[in-house]
Amino acid sequence: MEQRVPAVSSLGRDGRVRSHAGNLRRCRRAGCQRRHDRQHRSPGAPLRRRAKKRDQEFEGLGRSRGGFTTKLHARCDGQGRPLCFVLTPGQAHDVKGFGPLFGMLADRIEALLADKGYDADAIRQELAKADVEAVIPTKSNRRMPIPHDREKYRWRNLVERLFSKLKNWRRVATRYDKTAESYLGFVALASVTLWLPFVHVA
Repeated sequence: MEQRVPAVSSLGRDGRVRSHAGNLRRCRRAGCQRRHDRQHRSPGAPLRRRAKKRDQEFEGLGRSRGGFTTKLHARCDGQGRPLCFVLTPGQAHDVKGFGPLFGMLADRIEALLADKGYDADAIRQELAKADVEAVIPTKSNRRMPIPHDREKYRWRNLVERLFSKLKNWRRVATRYDKTAESYLGFVALASVTLWLPFVHVA
């Protein structure tokens, strides 16, 4: 009361503050326009468009039975050392990760060991063209089973042990990174630690 602060206006039915009648009369006399809901007096389209956000599939994110997840495909050598990685959404099939993994390295290999998820005619044809032995067990729904070398298939546990070591890093086991670039960057950093025991200093 001493500072002569005006009283707070009551709210209307629409939830907005009522304006005083005196202010409306002054506004009508001056010929001013009604205030828009936005801050700018004459809103319009921005002069510069914002960059389009990348979709979830590009970032390797998707929904599967486990929820909003991502899938990491890996390839290792005969000693269980990681060679390359491919990131796909959680609902993507394992076959989608084969092409990039097989084409990343140009080194000559004699055999490729994989589980039943890679039992596809297209994969077997591509391996046959590259003169690589396909050590892949056949699925139960295949009419004509294709035999494979069971002795060599025992070494497939190397890639399973590789994933077990990578999952010791919480950031790899549970993805918190928003972009695929940052996630794969940390996977590469974790892979470096697995290569350190094999590095010999002269």
